[in-house]
This record gives sequence, C-alpha cells and structure tokens, in this order.
Amino acid sequence: MLFNSYVFLFLFLPLALLGCYLLAGRGWQRMAMVYLVGMSLFFYGWWNPVYLWLLGASVGTNFLLGMALNRVGDAVSRRGLLVVGVVFNLALLGYFKYANFFVDSVNDAFGSSFTLEAIVLPLAISFFTFQQITYIVDTWKGIVKEHSFLHYCLFVTFFPQLLAGPIVHHKEMLPQFKQASAMRFNYSNLAVGSALLVLGLFKKVIMADSLGAYAAPTFELAEQGGTVYFLPGWIAAIAFTLGVYFDFSAYSDMALGLARMFGIHLPINFLSPMKARNIIELWQGWHITLTRFLRNYIFKPLGGAQRGTVRRHMNTLITMLLGGLWHGASWNFVIWGGLNGLFLVINHLWINVCQRLGWQLVGYRSWRLLSHFLTFNAFCAAAVFFKAETMSSASAVLAGMFGFNGFAMSQFLYGSLVNGGVVNFLLFYGQGLAMIVWTLVMVLALPNVYQIMGSGMAQASFYPRRLYRYRGQRLLWRPDWRWAMAMALLFIYVLHVMAADVQEFIYFQF
Repeated sequence: MLFNSYVFLFLFLPLALLGCYLLAGRGWQRMAMVYLVGMSLFFYGWWNPVYLWLLGASVGTNFLLGMALNRVGDAVSRRGLLVVGVVFNLALLGYFKYANFFVDSVNDAFGSSFTLEAIVLPLAISFFTFQQITYIVDTWKGIVKEHSFLHYCLFVTFFPQLLAGPIVHHKEMLPQFKQASAMRFNYSNLAVGSALLVLGLFKKVIMADSLGAYAAPTFELAEQGGTVYFLPGWIAAIAFTLGVYFDFSAYSDMALGLARMFGIHLPINFLSPMKARNIIELWQGWHITLTRFLRNYIFKPLGGAQRGTVRRHMNTLITMLLGGLWHGASWNFVIWGGLNGLFLVINHLWINVCQRLGWQLVGYRSWRLLSHFLTFNAFCAAAVFFKAETMSSASAVLAGMFGFNGFAMSQFLYGSLVNGGVVNFLLFYGQGLAMIVWTLVMVLALPNVYQIMGSGMAQASFYPRRLYRYRGQRLLWRPDWRWAMAMALLFIYVLHVMAADVQEFIYFQF
C-alpha cells in the first residue's frame, strides 16, 4: 500500500488512527498495540499476502534468538547465537534478493548455463532484515532486552517505517510505545504529523515524479543503443539524482509525520545533503539511518579508523561496496557504491593534505562554491549507475556527459524537434531545465522540512536542536489557522495531481 494513494489516505490511515485513539484513550494500551500490529500486517500484506509468512518467520525467529541471548550467560554460546542470528538474516536476504544475481554472474564468468526460477523480491526485506540485525547485535552487547513478543512485533512491523525505513533501533522505539501518551489523540501531534505528511506528499507527487520524466528519455535512449550527448546526459543525471532525493526524503518525511500522529518520533533520515560542500558531509545527511548502520555494523567491526590510514580507506571502500550491493542485486549498484567509497577516500586524503600543508581553504567563498559544485556533480555522475539498467547503458550516458559524443542534441530530442515541431521541443527542453533550476533553488536556498517545522520538532527531545535550527521567521510552521489553511490547500492540490498517476516510491521494493 502506497502512502500516496487514496485508499491509504482516506481509508487505511483514518481507521488505524481511530482504532488506536479509541483503545489507548480508554486505557487499553496493550489492545491498541495489538490493533496497530494487525493494521501494520494488513498494510504489508496489501501488496502480496503470500509474503506475510516470510515477515512472520523473520520476526518470530529473531525474537526467539533474542530471548535465547538474554538467557544464556556463557560468552561462547552467546557469540554462537549471534553468528546464527546474523547468518539467518543475511541468508534470508541473500536468497530472495541475490540468488538470481549470483547465478547470472556465475554464468557470465564461466560460460555456464545454470538456471533458477525468477524470485519475486518481497517488500521491505532489506529494511526489516537490517533492523533485526541491529536488534540481535544490540541484544548480544547487552544494550537491549525484549521479553514481549507483542512489543517486538510492533518494533518491526510499525507501518510508517516498515517498507522503506528509517532503519530504527529497538532502544529508540520501545520506550516510546510503552509511554502512556503513545497512540492517544493529541492535537499537537496530529497537527505536526499532518503537516509533515502533506509536505512529504508534495515532495513526492509534485517534485520527485515530475523530475523522473526528464531523466527517463535519455536513459531509455541509452538502453536502446542510441547516442547520448553532453547536455541531455547531464540533464538526465541531475534530474534523476534530484528525483531520488525528493522521492526518498519524501517517504522519510511522511514516515515521520505518520508516526508522529501516533505519538511516536522516528529518527530523521535526510538532512539537506545537497547543501554539502564535500562527499563526507553529503553522506552524513543522506539516508542517515543506513549510513549509521553501515558505520556501526560493518565499518567499525572491520576495524574502522583504528588500524592505520590504509586500513581505514580499505574499510571505507568495502563498506560502501556492500552498501551499494544492499541497494540492488546488480553490478551497477556495486559500482555506484564503490565510486562513492572512492570519493570518500579521496575526500579524506585531501583533508589530510590540507592539514599537513596548513591550508585553510574553507574560509574562501570561491573555494566553498567550487567544492559544492564538484561534490554535487560527482554524486550525480555516480548516480548514473544507480539508474541505468545495464553497464552498457550507464557507459553510454557517461560518455555523453563527459563530451565523448560531442555537444549536440541527443537523438531523442532531435526526433522531438523533427516530428513534434519546435514548440514541443522547446517545451520539453525548457520545462526540464526550469524544473531542475527551480529544484536546485529549493534544495540550496530554502530551509529543509525540519527547519520549517522548527517549533513542532522542538516538542521532541528525540531531535537535537541543531537538526532543525533556522533563523528565518516567515517560513516557520506554527499551529495556527493560516498554516492549517495552507496545508489544506496544498493537500488538495497534491490530490488533484495525484489523481492522474500514482507512482511507486523508488525504494518500494528494496
């Protein structure tokens, strides 16, 4: 079930809220949890009920492993249970997500002809698998203990963050669910949550879906073996990168808003990554909970930065390669992760050079602008591998972007000019450029959603003030009739646009 669908907005969500408000309001907190778990399972099963068994098996097995870890005191036995838990989760993820990829790679490498029936990727398996790995590891470390199967089910299946995160920790969520205020009607929570939901819908329906239209033709042309030229290649890469940002950050905003309606605070997942002046800053603000997982559960166990400079850079590359593979079962995703890992290594090396030479370049405005320009364009160039279906199509787009095919129009746009006339050509080209410029102004010059929601975010100690601090006043959200009217009008506009075409989120099946 999609957040940006009528059945979710006007049927599922009202029923979920009403049931929880009535039950929790009467003091039946446990019944409210049962109801919310049931609604979350219905939400998950809406796409394909068959895979409810998979989610149930994963939840049940991990809960039993956690219980065993809490009861066993022997260090060797506990480590064995940890290994069993991690292997179980990775094996489940590996079979459904990577089995076909592995067989195809073996066939390509050795010329063999092994066959495996196509495996349908279950929704959210990457997210709920990583989330439960954090639970197993944190239980092994003694950080968390869970003795209630109901609480654990709610931790994993809570529908606002079930399909695409944020990837949360047990210790972040369970104390909130146990609070007396959780799942009860609260005007402030409903107002803040509704505003976040509407702003997220705007980012998805108006921004992300529109940007995708200007990226698709060039990538389709490359897939068909056509020639991609300089300007269309960059328009496609930038439009896709911005589209992914708005798509996934929109989901995260909506997840935070929906959770807030139930009195629950989810961790922030995006924090103005496009304003970053280097790739390190960018990844500190992009998909924050995944970056946190990769850092704490892959980078640090590999040795982190504690075993010398060379080992640190190797650990960074390995972590980002695995992060790329997590995004999809394709060598394109591995290359995308590897490129970002390489960018991070280069960034760290450059910082070391500047420190040794005593350069303070960050103090120069021209250098900051250049740094931002290089960071953004490097990230967009790497994103070509994220979007392209094959290595050959990615290479074709990159060849055009770097001028190897000249600086003329692509065949697609030339065909539009010949067949559709000058007006259609200018409309498509002009609208694409205008959309990108407008989007860049939004992400670079305007405050992010959490800064706009400053006073609403300040109600939760869960969020440090630095995340939403904003000096401006005109765009600050306030719980008054003006903002209520603005959100209502924006919601109506989004619904009007959404009626024409409801599109899935990019991370819908990760």
